[in-house]
Amino acid sequence: MPESNDRIRILVADDHTLFRDALCQVLRAEDDFHVVGDASDGPGVISLAVRTRPDIVLLDVEMPNHHPARTLPRLLEVSPPPKVIILSMHDDPQLVQDLLAAGAHGYLHKAIRSQELLVAIRSVHAGRHGVTVLVSQAIAPVPRANPQGVLTEREQEVLALVAKALSNRQIAVQLAITEGTVKRHLRNIFGKLSAVSRIDAVNKAIGAAPAHPLLRSAHPAPPLTSLRQIMDRATIDT
Repeated sequence: MPESNDRIRILVADDHTLFRDALCQVLRAEDDFHVVGDASDGPGVISLAVRTRPDIVLLDVEMPNHHPARTLPRLLEVSPPPKVIILSMHDDPQLVQDLLAAGAHGYLHKAIRSQELLVAIRSVHAGRHGVTVLVSQAIAPVPRANPQGVLTEREQEVLALVAKALSNRQIAVQLAITEGTVKRHLRNIFGKLSAVSRIDAVNKAIGAAPAHPLLRSAHPAPPLTSLRQIMDRATIDT
């Protein structure tokens, strides 16, 4: 087992005790992780972050006395600032974008596989991607043409695979084209959609999303019964 100073220090914040305990158990089973604490509300996670100085904070969107748009900046004021990964049952594209813009390094839907969570934590900690996003398939349908730039059929295929977690290399294999051709298609897509990132391109192709609340959802999601619960999902890395 690595020395404690070499392990990734993780703070877990979620108000559902069963889920929080299960999540901590999964994390503690990893030799390179060290769970420094867990919190169930906004003030608790900020206080613990100041005391424990975690590398990663896994932050639920909905907790008592917690508004993510206010909690995130306060967490990022901790010295040294942790990298915050949002955990949520909501996957509204606008909510994802808003929280990433507020400073979150990742956004994960709670129904992801535990292995995907572990990979995301290590990836964010290592800084291998600007952001890591794992959301449900529901917000990543096959992209449609945008009035400002009509996508070709091939470009739509490429962007649909981007929204389904495939890397450039995987897209190339699936479409039987070269990786360089995939990159060329992506450059064309970005130009047509005036997109600045992969997630931006997917969201613009999908179209404008309905307004979202940061604290409540008009359509509450069903409770999560297991960290290993599996659903269709899409991964988008900028």
